[in-house]
Amino acid sequence: MKQYALVVGLITMLASPFAFAQGNLEAGRDKAFTCTGCHSAPGLRNAYPGYKVPKIGGQHEAYIIAALKGYRSKERSHPTMQAHAATMSDQDMADIAAYFSSLGK
Repeated sequence: MKQYALVVGLITMLASPFAFAQGNLEAGRDKAFTCTGCHSAPGLRNAYPGYKVPKIGGQHEAYIIAALKGYRSKERSHPTMQAHAATMSDQDMADIAAYFSSLGK
């Protein structure tokens, strides 16, 4: 059910370009400093549970925003990401998403 809600939210955001705040790439670069430690490191693995940390460079802005909002609301499960997202405003999320979406995969 949680995945369904995330998919519906993502489709809604993609259908309307004004459904989320416009991100500022330069502000996002500064705000994403902590994020890049894990999400830009080649071959980095999470300690527990063991899995590769996803690289999010080049990902769609709407997806990144939907994922961060899911962590903030605790619909997505990952304690570290929930802690980071809990402190982010919608504008912070949009800025970070703008930055990461501008990067190559």
